[in-house]
Amino acid sequence: MKIAIPTANEQLCMHFGHCETFAILTADEQTKQITGRENLVPPPHEPGVLPAWLGEQNVNVIIAGGMGQRAQQLFAAQNIQVVVGASAESPEALVTAWLSGTLVSGANACDH
Repeated sequence: MKIAIPTANEQLCMHFGHCETFAILTADEQTKQITGRENLVPPPHEPGVLPAWLGEQNVNVIIAGGMGQRAQQLFAAQNIQVVVGASAESPEALVTAWLSGTLVSGANACDH
């Protein structure tokens, strides 16, 4: 499984459309362990581009601080699960918490 985290300065970027890179972490669903990571520079932010691009990267889940409703719908159309309201932590900490079921998410930081 692949989990995408929008990042800036090695931390979750609170608005996925304005991130410097995406950390794409590969995880084993059975062992709940991270097995790999790659950092990818996204294409320029335009409506609908990032969901399609992450779909091409075979991403299954995106963990974000904030995301608009339309973007969430576009990710759903790509069969990518969206988790919003995460705090600014390292990608590894976020994915480890998500895999263990302990990820605490708050309010969507970009509810527009």
